[in-house]
Amino acid sequence: MLLKTFGWSFAITVVGLVVAGVLWGWQGLAIVGILSVLEISLSFDNAVINAGILRKMNAFWQKIFLTFGILIAVFGMRLVFPVVIVAITAKLGPIEAVKLAINDKAHYQELVTSAHPAIAAFGGMFLLMIFLDFIFEERDYKWLSWIEKPMAKMGKLDMLSVIIALVALLVSAMTVATDVAHGGGDKTATVLLAGVAGLITYLVVGGISGYFEGKLEEDDEDDEEDGAPAPATQGTGSAVGLAGKAAFFMFLYLEVIDASFSFDGVIGAFAITNDIFMMALGLGIGAMYIRSLTVFLVRKGTLDDYVYLEHGAHYAIGALAVILLITIKYEIHEVITGLVGITLIGLSFASSVLRNRREGKPGDPTGTKAEVTSGV
Repeated sequence: MLLKTFGWSFAITVVGLVVAGVLWGWQGLAIVGILSVLEISLSFDNAVINAGILRKMNAFWQKIFLTFGILIAVFGMRLVFPVVIVAITAKLGPIEAVKLAINDKAHYQELVTSAHPAIAAFGGMFLLMIFLDFIFEERDYKWLSWIEKPMAKMGKLDMLSVIIALVALLVSAMTVATDVAHGGGDKTATVLLAGVAGLITYLVVGGISGYFEGKLEEDDEDDEEDGAPAPATQGTGSAVGLAGKAAFFMFLYLEVIDASFSFDGVIGAFAITNDIFMMALGLGIGAMYIRSLTVFLVRKGTLDDYVYLEHGAHYAIGALAVILLITIKYEIHEVITGLVGITLIGLSFASSVLRNRREGKPGDPTGTKAEVTSGV
């Protein structure tokens, strides 16, 4: 099971490190290895979130996410995205931007870094909305019940998450966006525009995927009421995986989430190297492991067995959103970002294990959804 799931990641790691050693020597091999570890540490919570969404999709769309999706993740976000940012920022054509990245790495790094406020505002707002919608939703299981119970009650107010996100954006624009360290000058307008774009992207993509998912569930309920047989379970934590339009927009939602998570990794990689090919190779290897981990979590039913893992991942998302907004002006080391996410997920996993021991079983195979609190 383990070799089957992580086989491609292991193979690509070996090939990638060999290529790095041949092209750039021992130093290049070390840099690629460090970038891979950096990406995995920063994106572990991404795998948990991806698994929670991926298990709702049918086998076909799961394969699309793991094949076509990995091309977007590795080549799109880790190689093409920084070049596109430079092209837009410097008002260059794509070919000129690539030449700049290859021939003038210092200037290329400077241009990407100067675009950080817009990237951080977009990604920060998108991730913040994911966290807020999670924390304001009434859930069957509660990890930090002293926080989640009152938040669920507050969540009954319409559009509360949007209001709080906009307030956070305004505060960021009026504080950390003034006299920023990245590129200098007042970035208030840039942060506001990018933040609103991130919010709109979440509302559009998330809203459409949620609409089709809800419509599919309503159709299934209508079929059952009409006497049609109940859909068979696929072993992914839900009845029949999403297909068609619902799965397509869920796929887009997944890709935007992955893009938002990759922002800090791409920017942080410049602290290690400004070579776009080393960067793409190292971060790409790390992205492969995140995809493999996502598959592992889905196939093992880990999120069903350890019910607080999704909570920990969403709290990590909230922390990352805040960190991204803060980094508009202040530098926060990537090690801190990675440790925050790993710590929150580790604590949620430990709470899940303790709950399972109290229940005397590895998960909740009965399928009952009685409210359970961790007592934290």
